[in-house]
Amino acid sequence: MDIKKIINPWAGMKGYNCFGCSPDNPFGLHLCFYEEGEDIVCRWKPSENYQGWVNTLHGGIQALLLDEVCGWVVTRKLQTAGVTSKMETRYKHPVSTCDSELTVRAHIREQMRNVVVIDATLTDSMGIICTEATCTYYAFSQEKAEREMCFRPCRVEGE
Repeated sequence: MDIKKIINPWAGMKGYNCFGCSPDNPFGLHLCFYEEGEDIVCRWKPSENYQGWVNTLHGGIQALLLDEVCGWVVTRKLQTAGVTSKMETRYKHPVSTCDSELTVRAHIREQMRNVVVIDATLTDSMGIICTEATCTYYAFSQEKAEREMCFRPCRVEGE
């Protein structure tokens, strides 16, 4: 399947300092996202800086990764901005901070007007689904996203 890197439409914007995806936040995760068919995908290497227990990725960081990828589903697939209104997270297996790479993946399950339900998974390098989430997002109209969220079209490389 064709994988395309998503161009962050806010990169370089004054005041943009998202902990998850801003490339300029010195404390952030610097996440990059890719489009793979209907899915938005992110690969990230954990470290001991994000542990909850010894060699275990903090549950809040896991939730952040899942929520962030869901937000990028709205950004890329719906070409607008949105906010999380509800998030249900299921922690199935511990995530090691020593793992070489985690994969976070999400896609739209259903959409009812401006309400979007998104399913997401966090998988370790062995392919084991460690954490699952269902996020309900409220997607803004494109006009409101442009006016209040500085939204610009979200493209992929080569587009």
